[in-house]
Amino acid sequence: MKNEIDSKTLLRVYEHIQKHGEQTDEGKFYEGLTAFSDVDGYTVYLQGSGVLMRFGFHNTYHLDYQSDKNKEDFIKKIEAIAKQA
Repeated sequence: MKNEIDSKTLLRVYEHIQKHGEQTDEGKFYEGLTAFSDVDGYTVYLQGSGVLMRFGFHNTYHLDYQSDKNKEDFIKKIEAIAKQA
């Protein structure tokens, strides 16, 4: 998959959500996205708009989604939060 989102942007968005988000059972929720990590912290996740993104080693990520519309909405949320961070 072609990297459509810069890894630095993803990490900046993740940290912004961790800092400003509301705690839920799933993780921190902020402006339509939930951010959480695995137990060891090596893999972080962003979830929203029907998309689950795994971001891990070597600054690679993978998106799981059902439709291109879900993916587009997810990326728009990432970009909107990135402008605030």
